[in-house]
Formats: sequence, C-alpha cells, structure tokens
Amino acid sequence: MKDDQTMSGDDLLARIGQTTEETEFYTPMPAGYRKGHHKYVMVVGTVMSGLGKGIFSSSLAKLLQDKGLRVAPIKMEGYLNIDSGTLNPYRHGEVFVLDDGMETDMDLGTYERLLDQDLSAANFTTNGQILSAVLKKEREGGYLGRDVQVIPHVVGEIKLKLRELAVKSNADVIFVEVGGTVGDYENAFYLEACRQMAYEEGESSVLFVALTYILEPGTLGEQKSKAAQLGIKRLMEVGIMPSIIACRATHPVKEKVREKISMYTNVPMRRVFSMHDVESIYLIPESLREAGMDREVLTMLGLHERVDQKMEDQARLKWRWFVDHIGKSNRQITIGVTGKYTSLRDAYASIIKASEHCAVHLGADIKLKWIDSSLIDGTAPNGDSTGSSDAETELADCDGIIVPGGFGVRGTEGKIECIRYARENKMPYLGLCLGFQMAVIEYARNVCGITDANSTEFDPRCKSPVIDILPEQKKIEGLGGNMRLGGKDIELKRGSLVSRLFNNASRIRLRFRHRYEVDPKYIKTLEDNGLIFSGKAPGHPIMQVLELPQDVHPYFLGTQAHPELTSRPLRPQPMFLGFMKAALQYAEQKKDRRNAEAGAPA
Repeated sequence: MKDDQTMSGDDLLARIGQTTEETEFYTPMPAGYRKGHHKYVMVVGTVMSGLGKGIFSSSLAKLLQDKGLRVAPIKMEGYLNIDSGTLNPYRHGEVFVLDDGMETDMDLGTYERLLDQDLSAANFTTNGQILSAVLKKEREGGYLGRDVQVIPHVVGEIKLKLRELAVKSNADVIFVEVGGTVGDYENAFYLEACRQMAYEEGESSVLFVALTYILEPGTLGEQKSKAAQLGIKRLMEVGIMPSIIACRATHPVKEKVREKISMYTNVPMRRVFSMHDVESIYLIPESLREAGMDREVLTMLGLHERVDQKMEDQARLKWRWFVDHIGKSNRQITIGVTGKYTSLRDAYASIIKASEHCAVHLGADIKLKWIDSSLIDGTAPNGDSTGSSDAETELADCDGIIVPGGFGVRGTEGKIECIRYARENKMPYLGLCLGFQMAVIEYARNVCGITDANSTEFDPRCKSPVIDILPEQKKIEGLGGNMRLGGKDIELKRGSLVSRLFNNASRIRLRFRHRYEVDPKYIKTLEDNGLIFSGKAPGHPIMQVLELPQDVHPYFLGTQAHPELTSRPLRPQPMFLGFMKAALQYAEQKKDRRNAEAGAPA
C-alpha cells in the first residue's frame, strides 16, 4: 500500500473517505489507558448552581481515598475563558492558583484541602480549553478531512481529557464535577460526553450523582420537592440516570420528601442523601460515611476488593480528631481583613479556610472582621470620595491584621494606613502578595523617609517606585507572560522568623500570582533602616518574604506569595499558624492591660 507521501491527491482523499466512513464512533484513547480499571463518578447539578457540587464530590472522594483507593478530581467549567485568571472576584469568587500556575475555579481549593493533594492543569478544564484543542487539531489536519462538529469531535475531546487524567494519575476513581446546572447551554457538551462515557466504559464503570435543592418557603413551613423532581427529570431527558441523589437543604430532608424523590427517580431511598446545612464542610465526609454512601459507591463500581481497611481506620482516626475539635474553643480573637472585595466572602475563601484550620489546632474562636479599605482611603469603586472611617477606629477591636492580595489602586492607601497602625502599635501583621508590597511602601514612606514611595502599578510616573516590574519581566510584557504564577522556591535567611516557622528550613515552596516586585535599587535603603528581607528567589534579586526583628515587633511578616492556598485541615499553613498564635498573645496582653487600668486582678 502506498504511503501518504507517494499517494496521489485522489488516492489520499479516497483513503480519508474510507477511514472516516467506517464508523460513527469517535472515541480517542490515550496510550496506556486501561478500560475497566478506571472508574468514574460524575457529579451534576439541578435546580440552581452554587449548591456545593465540589464539596459533595471532594467529600465522597476523600472517603474512597481513605480506603486506599487512588482518586483524581476534575472540574469542568462552561465558560469560554481559557482559565479563571481574568474573572472578577465579585462574579466568581477567588482565583485559586495551582502549583503548575493554572488559574482555576475556587472549587479546586476545596479538592486540594479535603484530599490533601496538589492538583494540576489536568484537573481543570473549560469550554475555552476544549474548543481551542479541537480547532488546533482541525488546523493541523487531525480529523482527516471530516467536517468538525460538536458530536463527535468536541464531545470526543472532553472524553479524551477525562481519560488522559485517568492515565496521568493512575486513579482508581475519577471524580468529574460538571459546572453549572442541567439545562444550561454552557454545559451541554459535558453532559453528552458524560453520557457517552457511561455507554463506552460499560457496566460498573460510571455512576452519576445529581445534586438538587429542596425548597423550604418560610410562608409554607414545609419542604417542597417539586423543583427537585423537575430538575432530575431534565437530567433524565438527556439520557442520564442518576445513581445517587444529594439533596441540599437548610434543614435535614424529611423522610417523606426523600420518599418522593426516590419514587419519581427510581433511585433507592438508601442513595437519597440529605446534604443539609452544617457548621463546617469538613463534617460532610463523616455524614456521607454514616449514610453508607461510600459502601454504595464501592458496590456500584465493583471496588470492594481494592479497599485497604487498615489504612481507612488510621485515616478516619486522624480526621475524627479534626472534626471533633471544630467549634471547640476557650478563647477568642478578632482578625481584621482589610481588602476591597470584602462584600463577597468567596473572594477570600482560602484565607477563611486557612483561619479555620488554625482555629481547630489552636482551640480558638477566630472571628474575621471584614474591613473595606476603600472606606479608609476614601475611594469608592466609582472613584467618588467616600471617606467615612480611619484605621485606628476600624482596628481598635482587632488582635491582628491580614492585608490580602488584589489588583488596582482602589483601597491601597487605606491598606497602607492599616499597616502603619499595625507596625506602630505592635499588632500582629500578615501581608499576602499585595499586602507585602503595601508593607514595603509604608515602610519606605514612614521609616525610610521616602515620602513619595509608591508602585508603578498605581502611579506609572511616581518618582520613587519602590515597587515596579523588574527589567527581565518587562522584556516579555508584550507576550502577555509577565505574571509570576504557580509554585516557586524561596531561599530563607537562617535564624529568621519565617525560617523558624518552617522548622528552621533553608528553602520552602509557595505559590505566587503577581507582576510587581521590590525594585532592587531600594533594597539596601530598606534594610539599612531595619526591614529584613528574609526570603528571596534563588539566584535572583527578587524579594519574597519580609519581616521586622521580633525585638522590634512581635509578628510583622509579609510575603509576595499566597500561603493561604496551601493550608490543609490537618496541616495548617505555618505563616498563618504563627500569625494566629501571635494574635492570641496580643489579645491576652491587651486584656491584662485593661485589667490593670481598671484595677482588677490580671
């Protein structure tokens, strides 16, 4: 037979025609894929979005992981963005950055925390990624002359993405979370791909979980299941039969309601789970275990023989310790979080979770006080003057201050004032990304005497740009690649506070998401005036951690990184844990001073 290079055009077209007309099946398989070994749990939503598909999926995945099974999650988003990096926090919550630099949906943070895994770009996809891959293949002739269509090619690319993750992770079970709600145009491709996967993988290889919502109108005083029934019916109309139904509700779902859901969906009562509001999402895994959902999944997917019972017993003991201490506290502190997205808590989801982890391990009730820094510097979102407060007033009842990351000038002067208050009053301070940069500007202005110090992000013409884009970054600015993203190594100064926090480590790894750095020409001036740059990029003049000597300030620490992204329930992030310990000490000292002033015993 002639090869492609010696064939005539007519011969090649005939061969393409023969190849593409042989079958209507289009199932690209990656090398090394083991059909039947890899199992899939597809989690889809009905009625409304934002119900907690990621929480359910990651909690169930944790139970299987505890049993010794290898699990891998993937979140499939319906938007056309390539990643989540350009999404406004007000619309979509925080951008969660993975170690490999992929900017993702905040649900990836839920998976990382519950599974204690570092995920990668393989665990996240969007319609933008899928369509880009399809069009690239079309331009390269990858479809052998066929007209490229949603079915089979777009759907085939989604199936390939899932199977590639299975091979890369060698997972026993892939947990697939389909973003949005059944009936959305945006996720129709994903639902069809999931349906085809169930058909192609065969029996006992794929199961579907439908997350639905049980209404409880206050005027009626009872739970209503009709919306849930209609939502699941919509799912059945696209050829997907759920095996498990998770019912989100404010209160525990009543048995009568579960019976109705069971009857109308052919799902046995034992697989209709009440996922009602609880004190913490970390209680969900144990609720699923008590309801027997893990055993149901093992049975439906034929995985009982892969279970390691000893491993499960040990994992369960560790997790039980954590959940048993949630909400158990004998002391309270208030932490001021000064940002400009404070009206939407999801914008700071990882900071909230990192604080929760510390609260459990310290036996403390940590209250986060959200402070809109634009009210302190008098800049509203529309630029109008709105000054209605000051740092001293806002922070008077706080025991520590966190200045989180962000972009843009709005609220920055308010953050600088908060940092000045923390430094001068020896209040524990933790600066994250922009909070690191603002600490440099505050120190340059108020300690070093560089009164016009600023960042070129806020004032491109400022005379003293202590924060700027470094020359090596400017060279690639035109390529759109000047954002420092993902996990980076940090060299730590021996004997520094940050080194001690990490058990006297000389090098650590944290995740970054920023463009601007400390301009090297100001480093000596800052250090000569007492600021310590205790962490830097190996081999580069890039400052990544700053601190004040502890004989000057009990806890003043800033990092260009986002340490909140790597905090775990059983392993609180050291910078956060150290900060919260310092805040507890500050609160005790403040209490002692008040007692002394009042003449009461300490």
